[in-house]
Amino acid sequence: MRVAVMGAGALGGYFGGRLATAGHEVTLIARGTHLDALRRNGLTIRSPKGDAHIPDIEATDDPGDVGPVDVIIFAVKNQDVDASAKALVPVLGRDTWAITVQNGVRAPERLAEILGNERVVPGVVRMPGDISAPGVIRHSANFDFIHFGELDGQVTERVKGFRDALVEAGCMAEISTDIRTELWRKFTMQASFASVSALTRLDVGVIRESSECSSMFHSSMKETAAVAQAVLPDLGEDLSTAAWDFIQKVPPKAHASMLDDLNRGKPIEIDYLSGEVVRLGRKHGVPTPIHGFFLASLAPFRYGAPG
Repeated sequence: MRVAVMGAGALGGYFGGRLATAGHEVTLIARGTHLDALRRNGLTIRSPKGDAHIPDIEATDDPGDVGPVDVIIFAVKNQDVDASAKALVPVLGRDTWAITVQNGVRAPERLAEILGNERVVPGVVRMPGDISAPGVIRHSANFDFIHFGELDGQVTERVKGFRDALVEAGCMAEISTDIRTELWRKFTMQASFASVSALTRLDVGVIRESSECSSMFHSSMKETAAVAQAVLPDLGEDLSTAAWDFIQKVPPKAHASMLDDLNRGKPIEIDYLSGEVVRLGRKHGVPTPIHGFFLASLAPFRYGAPG
C-alpha cells in the first residue's frame, strides 16, 4: 500500500511509522527541523507498545515529490486544513482517499469541499503523543486507538483494507459504521481537555485530584454533550459520562497537545474546540457559558504568543 502522511507530526508520524515498519511504502510530508531530522536520521518512535526506528523513511515538504498514493493520512492542524488540502493534488490518483484525524468535528467537511466527498473518510484518534525531539515521536500509553468509517456507514473494501494494514502493523484500528457519533464522542472529551489543560498548564492527574477543577471539567463536557444532542437528535447515549470515564484512564502525566502548542508560542486550535462548542451552541440554542469562558480566555493565543 502506498501511503502519504500529510502533516507527519506526533499522530501522523506515529501511524505512518508503524505502517512503514510493516512493509508499506510510506512518505512523510513534514517541514522545518522535524523534516531535517527525518531526512538525516530517519524516524524514531518511543512507545510502551514497542520502540521503532526507520532510518530510510521517505520524507519531503513537497507533495509533488510523492506521486499518486492509495491512502492519505491527513494529520495537519485545523488551521492548516484548507491550504494543505489544496497542496495534495499531485498525490491524487483515480482511487486515492484521505482519512482525517483532526481534533474537532469540522475537518472532514472542510476537506471534502476541496477534494470531494468521495475521497474523504472521517477518522478519530485517541492516543497521547508528541514530538519529543525533531524526528522522534514519543507515545506515552499502551493504547493507540484509531477509528474511521464511511459517512454513509457502509463497510467498504478500502476501509477494510486499511484497517487490516493498521492491525497487522500493531495498531488498535477499528471501522465505525456511525463515524459522526464517534467524532462527537471524542470531541466531547477533547474540547474540554484541551482548554482545561491550556488554562491550568497542568497534567491531567493534578486536574483530576482537584475537586474544583475536575468539577468544572466534567460540567464543561456536559455542555458539549448537550450541543451534540442538538446536532444529532437521534443520539442515544450520554456522551459526557463516557468522556469522563475515558479521562479517568488517561495516564496522570498526560495533557492535551494544545498545552504544548501554547507553551511553544504556536497557534492553538481553540476556535475548533471550545470555539466550535460555542458556535454550534448558539446555532442550536444551547447555552455554553463554560466553553464561552474557555474561548474568551484563550482567544489571545489563537495565533501564537501575543506580541
